[in-house]
Amino acid sequence: MTLVKLRKSAQLTLPTEIREALKLAEGDYLEAEIVPGGVLLRPVDVVRREAAWDDLVELVETPKWRTPPTESPEEEEALIFKMVEEARHSRD
Repeated sequence: MTLVKLRKSAQLTLPTEIREALKLAEGDYLEAEIVPGGVLLRPVDVVRREAAWDDLVELVETPKWRTPPTESPEEEEALIFKMVEEARHSRD
């Protein structure tokens, strides 16, 4: 168990091992929730809607194949979902 000290202005410093395990960096947001016996901190992604929309439009309009796809429609859909997820995480 790691001890964390509440500082002036109610600021907390998360230990390095926790920040690295959760891939947190300065400016990241955490959601705080009161749970039985304590507080749960959970990382959350905050994205501007306009930027997300622009990224989605670019992703959809970018040609994906130079030859006819060999994937089934289900495999193609899974690939698109994977690309969207990778685009979301590229902001981290």
